[in-house]
Amino acid sequence: MFIAIKKNKNYKVKVINNIEEFEIEKSVVTVGTFDGLHRGHQKIINTLINAAKQRALPSVVFTFWPHPRFVLGKADGLELLNTIEEKAVLLEKLGVDYLVSVEFNKDFANQTSYEFVKNVLVAKLNVNHLVLGYDHHFGKNREGRFDKLQTCGQEFGFSVEQVSALKGIGENISSTKIRNLLKAGNIPKANNYLGYNYFISGEVVHGDKIGRKIGFPTANISVPDFKLKPANGVYAVFAEVEGKKYKAMTNIGRKPTFKNDASLSIETHIFDFAEELYGKKISISFLEKIRDEITFDSSNQLAEQLKKDREDAVRLLE
Repeated sequence: MFIAIKKNKNYKVKVINNIEEFEIEKSVVTVGTFDGLHRGHQKIINTLINAAKQRALPSVVFTFWPHPRFVLGKADGLELLNTIEEKAVLLEKLGVDYLVSVEFNKDFANQTSYEFVKNVLVAKLNVNHLVLGYDHHFGKNREGRFDKLQTCGQEFGFSVEQVSALKGIGENISSTKIRNLLKAGNIPKANNYLGYNYFISGEVVHGDKIGRKIGFPTANISVPDFKLKPANGVYAVFAEVEGKKYKAMTNIGRKPTFKNDASLSIETHIFDFAEELYGKKISISFLEKIRDEITFDSSNQLAEQLKKDREDAVRLLE
């Protein structure tokens, strides 16, 4: 199901959910899913912004929701690094002018690259310059390659720029590699590939209040099922609440000490914090994994371990 980005978000990047609302005479555009907006993606976005400034035109990121693999039956348990709203936050920090998000469905997928260029890039976005990654293909059967797009550009009057692979880190960066690193609990390497600390955003909902009973009250965060959660365990994190940043630790798991609940929970204990959080939005950014999930014989043993976890988290967050 298509999820529009909520209009009540005070984004500086202009968010367009309905492409018919896009009314710009000329633009500089890049196209892609950009899951994670990692350092390789950031090179493309920075090239886009520089090209737009040189031409005194707005920069436009054109993306799809849901991820094409969900629609094409190729998801295979795929979990995403960003929700569409998190993507908007990241693009705003990079300095993009417009985020155009359209519903990806089978009709959209069946367009040829030529049809996409003609009907979307030219007719709707008024593309003057197109920026693409070195390995990017689009259109039906992914037949829209760089040389074909150059031919389209000559016909419709726009230029095409191809961005080379990111160099200098020893290997190519990909969203798949980052997902695997996070699922393995290797936060530092995943963050290095991302170029920022991996984060999860969501609303604080009511839990079973076990943490409160043992002296470690937690904010239970609700996130979409498709959002990737790092490996089960305890993490040193920063928690952002209403624009303020706090040191914290987060447990991802199924609470095996108490009931081995089948449902996964994300619970964050914010240090030196006593405010009510239910119903508020919270964002947690991961720095490092402290330990794996453990089953304890008693709540007292768990409480003692949490004291040690807090000491480790404070040390890591300094």
